[in-house]
Amino acid sequence: MTLEEYNDFCGSLPATTHIVQWGDAHVWKVGGKVFAIAGWDEGDLTGITFKTTPTEFDFLQEMPGLRPAPYLGSRGFTWIQHYKEPGLDDEQLFEQLEDSHRIIAGALSKKKQRELGIVEG
Repeated sequence: MTLEEYNDFCGSLPATTHIVQWGDAHVWKVGGKVFAIAGWDEGDLTGITFKTTPTEFDFLQEMPGLRPAPYLGSRGFTWIQHYKEPGLDDEQLFEQLEDSHRIIAGALSKKKQRELGIVEG
């Protein structure tokens, strides 16, 4: 997945905002909360970090090319970093980014979710 494909996909998810911070990291947020980070390239591979469930975290951290995200995963948070091949294919990465968005959006207050148009009511 290229950085452009990552940004296009994250931008297509509901109520997202994008900022470049921490040097040159492309950070995507929903309701002001981070759900995805992409940065450096190793060849054609863009490093991508995302939130996951505890069960998925346990599974994904064992896959070649994936690891607990530095600073986040090492502190007990369930964030995974896709950093080298073979890792996940693009479709699997899109699914993980969508799940990360859902997890973070679901943790927002119901009031905030309504303000963002994520839930009805």
